[in-house]
Amino acid sequence: MIKPERLYPGDRAAIVSLSWGGLGEPKLIHRYLTAKKRLERDFGLIVEPTAHALSGEKFLGEHPEIRARDLIAAFRDPRIKAVFCAIGGDDTIRTLKYVDLDVLRQNPKIFVGYSDSTINHFMMQKAGLISFYGISAMCELAENRGINPYTENALRAMLFEDSSGFEVRPSPVWSRSHIEWDENNNDRGLEYIPDTHGYELLSGSGRVRGKLIGGCLDVFMMAAGTKIFPTPRECRGAILLLETSEDKPSPELFRYTLRNLAAQGILRALSAIIVGKPQDETYYEEYKKELLGVVAGEEGLDIPILYNVNIGHSAPVGLLALGAEYELDCEAKTLTLRESATLPRTLN
Repeated sequence: MIKPERLYPGDRAAIVSLSWGGLGEPKLIHRYLTAKKRLERDFGLIVEPTAHALSGEKFLGEHPEIRARDLIAAFRDPRIKAVFCAIGGDDTIRTLKYVDLDVLRQNPKIFVGYSDSTINHFMMQKAGLISFYGISAMCELAENRGINPYTENALRAMLFEDSSGFEVRPSPVWSRSHIEWDENNNDRGLEYIPDTHGYELLSGSGRVRGKLIGGCLDVFMMAAGTKIFPTPRECRGAILLLETSEDKPSPELFRYTLRNLAAQGILRALSAIIVGKPQDETYYEEYKKELLGVVAGEEGLDIPILYNVNIGHSAPVGLLALGAEYELDCEAKTLTLRESATLPRTLN
C-alpha cells in the first residue's frame, strides 16, 4: 500500500463535503469555523475548504459530480497535504462514477473520514492508498469544549508522527449524550461515564496480523457489486473493521449484511474482525449474538473477534489506518499498528 507523507506545522489541509452538504448551511457554518480554528491553532495547519465544500445541502445534493470534482482537485493540488471530510451522509456512492482512481494513486496524501466516507476509503483501497478512518470536521474536530483528549492523541500520533507500534487502547470513558448543533449550545460539552466493558474478545486465540480494511457496515451494501468493493482475494489475511452508524441498524440487518459477506467468501478470507462500540451501546449484546451466530454458521471457521473498539459513531473515537498492518493479540486483548502509516517528508 502507498503511504502518504505525514503532516508538519505549516502544512495546508482541505475540508471537503463529499456526501451531505450541511457544512455550508448558515445554522451550521460555526462547526466549520470551529474545526478550522482548532486545526490551525492546535496543530499548526493552514485550513481551507474545497471550492464547493460550503455550497450547502441543496446544491451539493443535486451535484455529485461537483463533490467528486472537489475531491480530485484536492488530490491534484500539490499544496494540499491532507483532506478532511466534513461529515458523512448517505450519498457518497453517487460520486463513484466521477472519481478517477488513477488520480488518487498518483497523488497520495492523507485522507480522513468515516461513516458514509467508507465509500471513499474503498476508493483509496482500490487505488492502493492507506487512508484514515475515525473522525470528521463537523463532529469530532468541532466537538463542544474541545477535541476529546483520546481523539486528539490518536490524531497526533497517526498523522504527525511515526506511528509504528501505536497501540489502539480502549478509552476508559464513553458518552451517550447528544447535543444539538446550535451555537447557543457551544458551552455544553458531552457527558462522559466510565466504560465498564473495555475490549471484549468474543472468539479466537494467539496473535494474528493483517492489513486493516472495512468501515461502516451500513454502507457496505451500497458499495457491494461495484468496482471498489473488496474482493475475497483482496481480503485474504486482512483484519475487517465493522462499525455501525447513528441509524442503529437492527440486529436482523446486521445479520443479513454479515451473511452477505459470508456468501461472498469474505469472512473465510479474513484473519480477524474488530467491531466498533455501537452508538449509545444500542444493540450492544444483540450485535455480539448475531456476529457469533453467523460465524458459527460457517463450518470450520474459527476467527478472532475483538469487540467494543472506540471507532466510528460512538464517543470518543480514535483514528485507524486502513490498508496498514495491525496485530491483534487475543490473550492481551491489544490492537497494535505494526508499521508507520505515514512517511517522513522527502526534501527536494
